[in-house]
Amino acid sequence: ARTIANKINADEEIAYRAGLLCKCDLLTEMVGEFPSLQGIMGYYYALAHDDSHACAQAIKEHYLPGFSKDKLPDTDIGHACALADRLDTLIGILGINRMPTGDNDPFKLRRAALGIIRLLIEKSLPLDLNALLQESHQAYSVANLPNKDVVNQAYDFILNRLKYWYLDQSISAEVFEAVKATEPTSPLDFHHRVLAVCQFQSLPEAKALDSANKRVSNILKKNAGIPLPESTDETLFESEAERGLAKQLDIQTQKVNGLYQQADYTQALSQLSTLKQPIDHFFDDVMIMVEDEKIRNNRLALLTSLRKLFTQVADISLLPQ
Repeated sequence: ARTIANKINADEEIAYRAGLLCKCDLLTEMVGEFPSLQGIMGYYYALAHDDSHACAQAIKEHYLPGFSKDKLPDTDIGHACALADRLDTLIGILGINRMPTGDNDPFKLRRAALGIIRLLIEKSLPLDLNALLQESHQAYSVANLPNKDVVNQAYDFILNRLKYWYLDQSISAEVFEAVKATEPTSPLDFHHRVLAVCQFQSLPEAKALDSANKRVSNILKKNAGIPLPESTDETLFESEAERGLAKQLDIQTQKVNGLYQQADYTQALSQLSTLKQPIDHFFDDVMIMVEDEKIRNNRLALLTSLRKLFTQVADISLLPQ
């Protein structure tokens, strides 16, 4: 909790104190008699013990969200403790190889994963999920968890819940897979890319660009393993279609890279629509697999640069036409 508080500019010491105390009320006869009071009694016990209101509030909030549509914590320290609790649960339970099977999920790990997703995305917390899981795993170092691949399994488990979270919002599995292919490790960053891809799909040029990108991907797959030059050689171009695509690719690469650095993924993908005409001309006028090896590899290098530009935000070749 203290580590997360540091990352979101919340009070580390209060987060540490709340993390230390947040489960204590489970041992009381009050919560034993009325389990629904967990966290609520912790809030009152903390105040009675002269802890700060911020600490008491975080103790009460760390159980949020309790179900899929439940509200989220109101305070930053509550966010830190809620995240820490769920990360700890996932690493601890998966660490002893208790992966849910079918409808059998006695430790509510799917609920914990969904809580992590909602906390990070809906509260706009730009945190690296893999790094958070690594931090949580380190807290178990003394326990020597038997599952040595627990961090990767927990990460994949959360991503799987993220996929279903999007499906519930009518965002297709293809959009999810297109973004997943670029391997963003921050769920908030992942979400921004998903929204950008959804916006991109509404553009009139989207289908043509998607088709062209699929064609590029297939050509490069068939020629995988061939050593290609790192950059194209303009002296080897034989047509205006090649020169035009190379020129526009250079211009758009600079623009898209700038937008990418600003995480303006929607505008970055929209910018790609300007490449539709030069790409169409290239495929209409240029034979890629010619006998001359230098010319052939130069054209493949041009397509590799194009492919790289098209896969910075998401792999749009995975989108349905």
